[in-house]
This record gives sequence, C-alpha cells and structure tokens, in this order.
Amino acid sequence: MREDNVPQDNSPSYDGHKKLVYATDKEGHYTGVQSSGWEVESFATSMAVEDLHQLANEAKAAVKAGTLSPLAYHMYKNRFDIPNLAQVSGFFQWQIKRHLRPEIFNKLSQRKIDIYCNVFALSPAQLTKITDK
Repeated sequence: MREDNVPQDNSPSYDGHKKLVYATDKEGHYTGVQSSGWEVESFATSMAVEDLHQLANEAKAAVKAGTLSPLAYHMYKNRFDIPNLAQVSGFFQWQIKRHLRPEIFNKLSQRKIDIYCNVFALSPAQLTKITDK
C-alpha cells in the first residue's frame, strides 16, 4: 500500500488515537505512516468484542447455574480466552480449564487466586463473585 492510500477512517475503536502502519513511499521504500483506522478493521474489532461480550454473558449464566467458576466470567469480561490467559498468568492451559470447574476453583490456593487477581486487577472478593452489571 502506498503511503497516500493509508486509510484515515477515524475508527471508533482507536478512541482518537492513531496506529503506526507501514506503507511504501514514492521511491518504493517502506516508511511508517500514522492511520486513524479503517472501516473493515473497525467492523472486525467490533465483531470480536461482541463475541467476547456474549461469551461473558453465557459464562455468567453458567456461574449462576453452578456449572462454571467465576473465573470464566472474568476471563471473557476482560477479553481473554484460555490461551491468552495462560500466557499472561503463567498457568498451563490445562490448569486454567481445571480452574474453570467450580469444585476446583473453590480449593485454589491464595497464591493462585492472587495471580488471577493481578491479571484482572480485582480483589479476591471481586474474583470469587460476579455482579449483575
């Protein structure tokens, strides 16, 4: 893409910020160009956010039904999935899958709870409960 063709569609997901993208100049050399976003990227981002919002709502219902731990709700609410949460927390994916089970989550050590609290910036009391907001 040429630098004069870099989209400037003022994407709402950028919240007024700009993103550095690379394009070619008149001589064909790559150069950095600031972009305010483009419509297609904005649409894809909004769809991904909507999917995570739906997963959080489904997790909330499952927590209330007692089939998932509150960790599932907080994971999706904070826009994580199991692979992302594993990378950030240092747990293996199989460990996180176990922690999604209420009977396992309720027996987690304080050290493991603290790790999740740090990832989500929550207190232990907030991590173990869900709100209706």
